[in-house]
Amino acid sequence: MFYRAIAAFTFAASSVMADGHATAVPFALDWKFEGPAAPYFAAIDNGHFEAKGLSVEITAGSGSLDAIPKVATGAFPIGFADINSLIKFLDQNPGAPVIAAMMVYDKPPFAVIGRKSLGVEGPSDLPGKILGAPPPDGAWAQFPIFAAENGINMDDITVEPVGFPTREPMLAEGNVASITGFSFSSYLNLVRLGVPEEDISTILMADYGVDLYGNAIIVNTEYAAENPDVVSGFLEAVAMGWTDAISDPASVIPSLMERNPAADAELEQRRLQLAIDANVVTDYTTANGMGGIDAERMANAITQIATTYEFQTEPDASLYFTDAYLPEGGFALP
Repeated sequence: MFYRAIAAFTFAASSVMADGHATAVPFALDWKFEGPAAPYFAAIDNGHFEAKGLSVEITAGSGSLDAIPKVATGAFPIGFADINSLIKFLDQNPGAPVIAAMMVYDKPPFAVIGRKSLGVEGPSDLPGKILGAPPPDGAWAQFPIFAAENGINMDDITVEPVGFPTREPMLAEGNVASITGFSFSSYLNLVRLGVPEEDISTILMADYGVDLYGNAIIVNTEYAAENPDVVSGFLEAVAMGWTDAISDPASVIPSLMERNPAADAELEQRRLQLAIDANVVTDYTTANGMGGIDAERMANAITQIATTYEFQTEPDASLYFTDAYLPEGGFALP
C-alpha cells in the first residue's frame, strides 16, 4: 500500500502532455554518466525520444539498490537496474509495483577483477587473498553464486568492505588482490589509475558458470498500466539509441561528454565498446533481437539465485519480467 500511495501521488502530480506537448519521463540510471550511458543520451540528442512524444531527463545513480526503490516508490516511472537485485527486492517487498520490461545486458558484467602481479588470474586464485567488495555492489551480490559454481569456500576468502570510490584505488595500490565490479567499469578505472593492462585479470562470472541476466529497463507497473504507449515508445527509443551506439560508438560519445565534461572521451568510448561486445551484442540477441529473455534461462537463473538466497515467497518469473511493452521478436540489432 505504501508503494501504491506514493506512486499514485507522483504520477498524478507529474502527468501532463495533452495538446501536443511532450510527455515528461524522468529516467533513473543505476550508475554514473559513463560510456554505457551514452546510448540513452544519444536517444535524446538524436531525437528518438522526441519522435515518440517524450521529454526524458536522466538522473545518475549509486547502484541498483538505489535505482530500484526509486521506481518502486514512484519517484521515477522508469529506471535501469540489475534484474537479480530486482528479484530479491520483490521477494522482500511483495506487491511492490516494479518490473523489468526490457533486458539490456543479456550477458551480465558481474566480474572479479584482479591483478596478476598479486596472484589473481582465475577463480582458483581467490582463496587465501583479500577481496574488496562494496556492500551495495551488484557483482558482489552475485559472488556467492560464482563461488558455489566454482567450488570456492567463502570462508577461505578475506572480504574487505570498500566504498565505490575507493574500490579500484585500493586494488591499484595493492591493498586488496581483487575486487568485485562491472567488468567494463573496474577494468578501465584501473587503467586510468595507471595499472598496466597486462597486469589486470577480468574474471567474468558469466564465463564461469553464472547463468544470470544483467541490467534491464525497469518500470513502475502502475505507471505502465496507465501509460502503455509511453513505456513502449520509451523502450523503442532506447533500442534506437543502442543501435546508434552499436553502429558507431564514437558518434554517441559527444552526447555523454556534454553531460559529463570531466570524463575522458577515449576511455569512455572503450568502456562503451566493452559493454557492447561482452554484454549487449551476444549470440542470443543477435539471433533473437534485443530486449527479451529466454524462459528456460530465466528459470535456471532463479534456481541459481536460490542456491545462495532463501526466497520468502515462491519465485515467479512473471513477477520479475514482462515483454508486454516489447515488439514481437524484440528489437533487431545492426
